Amino acid sequence: MRNKLPVLLFALYLIQFAVLAIRPVSRPTWIAENVTVLLIVAPLVWLYLKGVRFSNAAYLFMAVLIFLHTIGGHYTFSEVPFDWFTNLIGAERNHFDRIAHFSVGFYAYAILEFIESRRLSANRGFSLWFALALILAVAGLFEIVEWLYAVSADPVAGAEFLGSQGDIWDAQKDMLADGLGAVFAATAYHFAHRGRFPDPLPAGKALKALRSP
Repeated sequence: MRNKLPVLLFALYLIQFAVLAIRPVSRPTWIAENVTVLLIVAPLVWLYLKGVRFSNAAYLFMAVLIFLHTIGGHYTFSEVPFDWFTNLIGAERNHFDRIAHFSVGFYAYAILEFIESRRLSANRGFSLWFALALILAVAGLFEIVEWLYAVSADPVAGAEFLGSQGDIWDAQKDMLADGLGAVFAATAYHFAHRGRFPDPLPAGKALKALRSP
């Protein structure tokens, strides 16, 4: 099942992508959002084909963002039908984008699995700190990319891509959500591998070539 689950998740993603590519709310926003998803999916597929495999738990964590982001690309994040959650927490804005940002932090699980399964870190505290720092660094970089796209694109498409919904602190709150997601995933990883390192993952041809003298 370890090798079949990522294939199943990828197949489900392709189906979702095809369905949600039909008549999106904003085609320019759909393109921009799905380019972001492809920048995640393509490396994962390449690593899988090269023999670099993660655990089922890591793939499940990583799939959450991919599925949520594809939905956000179809509707634009501020227009995703999410009223039930908005009403549940008594909010005044659509928080679907916050949930998606929270799932960005889930990649901390795969990061931890990668560095510890290959013994790149022998200290769990350092591993956790590194995963959190990397997620926050990527989160900050993404906010800069969002800003650059928003000021260079069509004003309407740029605003839809940002999804700030009038919140001047949207970027900071998004990064906080990314960080909290990383804390959640890192905590799950720590308890799943408490007192031990994960089993070594297949190195894959690409990494074996790098290790060859």
